[in-house]
Amino acid sequence: MTITGGSVKCARSFSEAAHVRNTLRWDLSPDEFRSQTESLITRVKKFYDNVGSLNLDDVSVENTLETLAEAKLEYASSRHVLDFPQFVFPSKEIRSASTEADKTLADFDVEISMREDVFKRLTALQLQVDVSPEGKRFLDRLVTLGRRKGLHLSKEVQEQIKVTSKLISELCIEFNKNINEDNTSLVFSEHELGGLADSYLSGLERTADGRYKVTLEYPHYYPLMKRCHNPETRRKMETAFHSRCKEVNSTILEQLIQLRAKVSSLLGYSSHANYVLEINMARNACKKMGDTFYETLKPIGIKERKYILALKKRECLMRGQHFDGIINAWDLPYYMNQVEQCKFAVNKDKLIEYFPLHVVTEGLFSIYQELLGLTFSEVEHAHVWHHDVKLYSARDTDTGQEIGHFYLDLHPREGKYGHAACFGLQPGGRGPDGKRRLPVAAMVANFTKPRKNWPSLLQHHEVETYFHEFGHVMHEICSKATYSEFSGTLVETDFVEVPSQMLENWVWEKEPLRRMSRHYKDGSPIPEDLLDKLIASRVANTGLMNLRQVVLSKVDQTLHSSSFADTAQVFTKHYQDILGVPATPDTNMTASFSHLAGGYDGQYYSYLWSEVYSADIFFSRFKNEGIMNPKVGKEYRKVILETGGSVDGMVMLKSFLGRTPNQDAFFQCKGLTKSH
Repeated sequence: MTITGGSVKCARSFSEAAHVRNTLRWDLSPDEFRSQTESLITRVKKFYDNVGSLNLDDVSVENTLETLAEAKLEYASSRHVLDFPQFVFPSKEIRSASTEADKTLADFDVEISMREDVFKRLTALQLQVDVSPEGKRFLDRLVTLGRRKGLHLSKEVQEQIKVTSKLISELCIEFNKNINEDNTSLVFSEHELGGLADSYLSGLERTADGRYKVTLEYPHYYPLMKRCHNPETRRKMETAFHSRCKEVNSTILEQLIQLRAKVSSLLGYSSHANYVLEINMARNACKKMGDTFYETLKPIGIKERKYILALKKRECLMRGQHFDGIINAWDLPYYMNQVEQCKFAVNKDKLIEYFPLHVVTEGLFSIYQELLGLTFSEVEHAHVWHHDVKLYSARDTDTGQEIGHFYLDLHPREGKYGHAACFGLQPGGRGPDGKRRLPVAAMVANFTKPRKNWPSLLQHHEVETYFHEFGHVMHEICSKATYSEFSGTLVETDFVEVPSQMLENWVWEKEPLRRMSRHYKDGSPIPEDLLDKLIASRVANTGLMNLRQVVLSKVDQTLHSSSFADTAQVFTKHYQDILGVPATPDTNMTASFSHLAGGYDGQYYSYLWSEVYSADIFFSRFKNEGIMNPKVGKEYRKVILETGGSVDGMVMLKSFLGRTPNQDAFFQCKGLTKSH
């Protein structure tokens, strides 16, 4: 089925056999994981050996730069069938084999990134001038990364960096594995789950004595925290959620902080935070930005806390509960949800009925296709890792040319990655034969699974998550960069979230909302008054929600600005100082803060930083020229999505905006006026 321009049309279904360029396999045995890992390392190492053995006077674009480009394309195209299954496979044995492969490949990553012989050939090649602009950027990137690995330093220092970097990689894998494998659940009586809908309760497993088993998976945890009016139940859930892997991961995180600080010091940096900022867009501006946001949001947060405290006092009196005079961490999601209902009269129970997953998917596809000039078709009889997973082909609507593939894996299961994310599985890029490789991505989420006579219904914030992650998918598969090193989301870390955050805006606009919603029973549209209230509620809790992002950014920066930190204490301090709420006793949120071991170390500020740019893009171009304007959409696809990391993020922004970006739209869309 193809959904184009809001209408459903019949289209040719492309069989799996027609897509020979998507060679990803999901049927490897544990032994094959080991043998294919060894084979991949041998093949890629040969490329590097060939470059490293060249006479310095003989280096050329062809025998050095293009050889390394081929090596990187081969490596990235083959690696993810080995390291991705740990996040999604039903079999624990396969997940374990994938994790072990990831550890071996992570060690190899360090080895090839620290080939001094290759680094010397690259620096020699820099003296030549017959390199294309993208080729020069690729060459400069490789040399810069070599210097940032210490390849210009003594052998002794290089060895220390290598050993430490390998340990960092291994600890990061263990940290996230611990989170993914956590299967904690709590048991509650029906009374303890007061306030939760029958549809929620009917989806829970029952114990022998008739009580309800509640897991910490998103479809269980977040609805309970927002709707359960029993504060003790919320406290137990919040405590359990932020105690996941507490002992082991707290230790791992403290080790990571020390090891990252050690490497940064060996390289001559005052801290790991300063080390990672050097190659990002923000440089040193992120601290100033965080301070500006905090000062602007602080008075709004104070007002919101006062209102929430009043709501809590009123409810405690109504329910005969003790009023302790403070907002606890387990109170926040519950009363923030009440703010939306009390101030904006958004009926969440009614609203969710208009967002069946299949309808949202249909609308999302329609919007993205019309906006970006694409056509999606499901691949029949696709080779996938679980029967819930679907594979799609994306083609340029005008030319019919296939540009990429994407998988959708949208429901929770045991051992699966617990958040929502996009995984790049195969990069785009020019191969040694001159032909482009097909980029492939996967969106992984945990939306409620449909049950007999009951569809998967999404909360509006889940619809927003869907649009966000699918924005990453589009970034991955629209890439037209020559080198795989610049494919898709391989941009500056603080630019990665810009395209995905920008596309969240469509879930707050009337026309797109109508496209992605229908009542699950009779197909009727969302009532106009409910739609108006939903859109108005965008500014609900804007102070507290954004202050929480400031908290996480500050925690990350604080942890990575020293060589040692009590991670729980740092989080507790910033949570209280910035958000004005005490952290739950005997918990450590950072022990399950996967970003700290998933590539955002010292860079979590990127979410707020990116939102500034994404708001500027949306309000300056799409809101002004038409949110479904295909001309603007195709320009966005060309300038931002297709470019990938082949040019600086700021260059892309200036090109699309026609000026230097600013913060005005960000504060306006939050219902705030920027203080000067």
